[in-house]
Amino acid sequence: MNKPRRFHCCDLRRLEVLRAAAPGVNAIHFIEVLDLASPPGAPRQQTLFLRLLRAAPALTPEQISISGGERIARVGIRWCAPANALPPQAEPGLVDSVDDLARTLVIRTEGNGDFSTYTLSLRANSGTTLPPAGFDPRLSSIAFSFKVECPSDFDCAPRCDCPPEPVAAPVIDYLAKDYAGFRRLMLDRLSLLMPGWTERSAADLGITLVELLAYAADQLSYRQDVIANEAYLATARQRISVRRHALLVDYALHEGCNARVFVQLQVMGQNIILPAATPLLSRCPGLPTEIAPASADLSKALAAGALVFETVDAAHLDERLNELLFYTWGERACCLPRGATRATLRGHQAQLQAGDLLLLEEVLSPSTGAAEDRDPNQRWVVRLSRVALTADPSGQLFDEPPLNAPLELTEIEWLAADALPFPLCLSVAERPELRISVARGNVLLADHGQSLAAENLGTVPAPRLQQARSENDCGCTDASTSQPPWIAPRYRPSLAQLALTHGYALTGSLDPASAILQRDPRQALPQLRLSSQGPTATAAKEDWRPRRELLSSAADDRHFVVEVDDAGRAHLRFGDDAHGRRPAEGLQFAARYRVGNGQAGNVGPEALAHIVSPTSGVFLSLRNPLAAAGGVEPEDVEAARRDAPQAFKRQERAVTAADYAAAAERLPEVQRAAACYRWTGSWHTVQISADRLGHNGETTQDAQDFALRLRRHLERFRMAGYDLALREPRYAALDITLHICCKPGYFRADVHEALQNALSSGVLPDGSLGAFHPDRFSFGDTVYLSRVIAAAQAVEGVAAVRAERFQRLVQPSATSLAQGQLPMAALEIAQLANQANFRERGRLVLNVGGGL
Repeated sequence: MNKPRRFHCCDLRRLEVLRAAAPGVNAIHFIEVLDLASPPGAPRQQTLFLRLLRAAPALTPEQISISGGERIARVGIRWCAPANALPPQAEPGLVDSVDDLARTLVIRTEGNGDFSTYTLSLRANSGTTLPPAGFDPRLSSIAFSFKVECPSDFDCAPRCDCPPEPVAAPVIDYLAKDYAGFRRLMLDRLSLLMPGWTERSAADLGITLVELLAYAADQLSYRQDVIANEAYLATARQRISVRRHALLVDYALHEGCNARVFVQLQVMGQNIILPAATPLLSRCPGLPTEIAPASADLSKALAAGALVFETVDAAHLDERLNELLFYTWGERACCLPRGATRATLRGHQAQLQAGDLLLLEEVLSPSTGAAEDRDPNQRWVVRLSRVALTADPSGQLFDEPPLNAPLELTEIEWLAADALPFPLCLSVAERPELRISVARGNVLLADHGQSLAAENLGTVPAPRLQQARSENDCGCTDASTSQPPWIAPRYRPSLAQLALTHGYALTGSLDPASAILQRDPRQALPQLRLSSQGPTATAAKEDWRPRRELLSSAADDRHFVVEVDDAGRAHLRFGDDAHGRRPAEGLQFAARYRVGNGQAGNVGPEALAHIVSPTSGVFLSLRNPLAAAGGVEPEDVEAARRDAPQAFKRQERAVTAADYAAAAERLPEVQRAAACYRWTGSWHTVQISADRLGHNGETTQDAQDFALRLRRHLERFRMAGYDLALREPRYAALDITLHICCKPGYFRADVHEALQNALSSGVLPDGSLGAFHPDRFSFGDTVYLSRVIAAAQAVEGVAAVRAERFQRLVQPSATSLAQGQLPMAALEIAQLANQANFRERGRLVLNVGGGL
């Protein structure tokens, strides 16, 4: 709702004194110009509400004058009256916005004046400048403007400019930027001011002062150059400056991250508790597996340059998990195929729980049976998703010697993301008693970095600078007695040790094991715990949390940012009470942090061999079966200087259908995506279809979980007023018949089987994809007959291939075989699964002739 704009009197202190100590004296408090809020029938900018200190007296228009205009010098008064006694010609609702009618004088003018500042004065009569009886002489007039509500692009506050007297500027050589140039410039100036002084000896006091001033000017000149360089991304040389410039375009210059590694422990005993942050050391010859804290062996290892890793979570270790045997259900030659997500273990392994890490590794060579010939690459760590105790009623019939007794078993399953990337041999037919591969528990996650003792960062200092007192906006003398506010000091402590660890919050993580080692270094945070305490001993401690930036922090959030300079030293920056809390005066800060970062932690397999623990005789051995990974060096400033200007061009919202499709494709498991708008009668709905990697259209729980992940991912890109609807891709089943002629000397059955594999929709034993694997086709991809024939012709033993049918399974076209291609619509995906149980997913017929 529009309200009248007010103009207050200038001398507020005089007004307050009159209000408190002079009950019989009246004065002008403020004036309001009624413009946009004028009631119907009332002219705009012609009604003034004059608020007085006391009750408004009955004045005549001759006792009120308005002067000071430029185009319109004087504005006449049509009528005036107290707000509680308006004349008949006053419009209804004229004083509805007035909150104190008795002290308000309503003035109706004959015009609305120009854009200049006017002065309204109260006088005893038309022939004098004295105020009416009972009015203060200083507060009987007030300055105002009729056009206060007119739109303007500039600040409406008045400016009080007091230009200095112009003086003749000396001739200055601005090319002088170094010590020699400043010395010469000052000596030349002194020769003009004091021609009689010709002394140039270095021992002269005057020359000493000149050289001292030239040195100070050289330092200031260098500082000016540095500040000017650091003001721009292209010329900044300091790492902290480049980081801050990059943040302006939402580009985060990362400080690297530490490496992560899986560690397997061989222990003696059951229910052994290993606390979190237990140090693990890289191999040092001559030292035992167990090293006591604060011992000579620990000092020797650290002096030798041993890398320190620390366990992420507390763990319960058990000697029964040192080695777990697989159960092959009587098969003599058994292996876990590539992509396996389940296996069977001998015995009831009740110590295993869902969420535990398990190591699967080859311990004997399948060809020689010797441990020294085993393949060290046949190792894989998985995250268990299900553990079930079961039994085989005839299990011991397959043992040597056979016994007619049941065998206790444990069925295990692991996450699909941890599927085996290679086939793992479990047993061989020639020597079925050999355990080629085993599983091992007691697997822990550790990351690179050594925890240090608490470091005192000092106390927040008291302010030393005070803001200068400013003039009143209207140019009047400021009679306020309050002191100007103090300027809070910059508290920017730095850490004493270099190479601050940057990592991730992995405690309690149930992510797949394969996803833990590879993460985006831009998401890493400094491994630093900061606490503060007031100056008194009874003050409570407060914890502060690190953030990548403070733009999203509230005014009372205890957040801070770590900035690493070119020397690798970490500096802490706090908020300003607008974005993050500013540390109060007298707070004492202490920091606990870790050191160790970057690629130095990417050690190879079997590199870790020692554990720092007060216990003795519990840990038999320690090893990391897989190489540590994920350690990244801090980003180079030149790379940030190159990439930051392009960072803002990445689309972070979806406007068009193509934007929604591109946003969906940012999910790693999405191969292609297609989107379109649909009008539902009330609003637009964005229909999105995603082509998942390896997905063939089956509706499973995994597909439902994917739909939920995709919807959550797209929610941050969705614009208000648009709904999201996820649709399964439209699969177009194919119907293909090929006539195959075998070469002489080849069995037709073998060639037929090889063709079925080559033209299948699965993964071949060598890891390649079949010709109709779901990942080979996506939205709108045309199916060419020539490629199908080429895939069949590449099979060994095939002499010739002839296509007899090449069409869609539903609504076939009689010309598709002659054209040699099957075009797909924009939202269609070609499919040929050739499954007897799902004929609607495509059909492949192979007529094989010739050969044997």
